[in-house]
Amino acid sequence: MARGRQAFVVDTNVLVAANRRQGEPLACANACAQGLLRIKTAGLLALDEGGRILQEYRRYSSFSGQPGIGDSFFKWVHDNLGRQDLIHRVRITPSDRKEFQEFPDSSELAGFDRSDRKFVAVALSHAQKPPVLNATDRDWWDYREALQAAGVRVVFLCPEQAAL
Repeated sequence: MARGRQAFVVDTNVLVAANRRQGEPLACANACAQGLLRIKTAGLLALDEGGRILQEYRRYSSFSGQPGIGDSFFKWVHDNLGRQDLIHRVRITPSDRKEFQEFPDSSELAGFDRSDRKFVAVALSHAQKPPVLNATDRDWWDYREALQAAGVRVVFLCPEQAAL
């Protein structure tokens, strides 16, 4: 593990908001850009070994690294996949019942978005138990207390948008 670097899990909506693809307020886009920059310069990104998160990033970002900050972050991730000092890949185990075995077995999280469960599974599987960065996804806001009770920290970069 890279000394002194905090790990983070990044929901795809942070890249999207940093790019202002859905008309996010400038303050939100700036908060997302700052979060992504922090990871690139002093942090670690936690991803799943199976490439599920990277595949989702690919659907919303450009390999060219342009035109937005989220695209630039995606290119950085892609270009540095082999650098264990920057990117940690953890194993998560598919499960028919709850999407991933590492996802908390909690009735309070039964309605949590299945497509976001990979981020939770990665956060709980990583040695640092890193926080998940979220920008505008309401699901994270609605389940924040149940996630916290399950040991998942969520950092809301755009709390005003997530709570809408």
